[in-house]
Amino acid sequence: MRVIRLEALSDNYIFLLYNQEQNIAAVVDPAEAKPVLKKLAELKAELVAIFNTHHHNDHVGGNQQLIQHFPKVVVYGGVEDRGRIPGQQVFLQQGDRVEFADQIAEVIFVPGHTRAHIAYYFPPTTADEPGNLFCGDTLFAGGCGRLFEGTPSQMIDSLSKLRSLPDHTYVWCAHEYTLKNLQFALTVDSDNTDLQKRYDEVKVHRSRKEATVPSLLGVEKRTNPFLRWEQPSLQLSANSSDPIQTFARIRGMKDKF
Repeated sequence: MRVIRLEALSDNYIFLLYNQEQNIAAVVDPAEAKPVLKKLAELKAELVAIFNTHHHNDHVGGNQQLIQHFPKVVVYGGVEDRGRIPGQQVFLQQGDRVEFADQIAEVIFVPGHTRAHIAYYFPPTTADEPGNLFCGDTLFAGGCGRLFEGTPSQMIDSLSKLRSLPDHTYVWCAHEYTLKNLQFALTVDSDNTDLQKRYDEVKVHRSRKEATVPSLLGVEKRTNPFLRWEQPSLQLSANSSDPIQTFARIRGMKDKF
């Protein structure tokens, strides 16, 4: 399975999963249809699945047009997003499995950004390759999503599920927010040398207009403040020894950053 990153809107990423042998594709969170249709035409591939992580329009805005072009496509989303995702046919919950091109992904229920958010995790098929996590707006490179419909406690639980995956996992998040996320992270975790190094590297990448997605989960665990709520440095910045309160206060700081 090859993952093709497509740019959309102002800072969105759409992910096209492509199997050359079967000449089929699936798409994760099609913000708009145009870039997806263009790439499918180049590949001469058939779209067989739409994997939505949540109902926001910048993740499902292309669904209807893609369905018009590929009437047999199957549209997936979380069970609690029933009625909110255009064309949804399959309603997923924690522990379900989905299949694409003989690869099976685990569905992870990750409420917080929205009440119904899910993620898709494709484990590695060989020992020397990474897994692939498609996490929508729950986990970002260097950050996490705003809490529109969930609580800090829910988000910590959701991020804990993602944090438990292997370090050698590609994090395919849906927005190019990395540079600003790391700028904020340095304000609450300024002595983190891994974070300082990552920020310098990302500055160079973005100055060249290069994408910073995917990131590696092991890097996120060392540098992303929203995966580090137990760390003394973060608790000091939040003026709290309580993990949930630490997370909530840091998320509140980021909202105003």
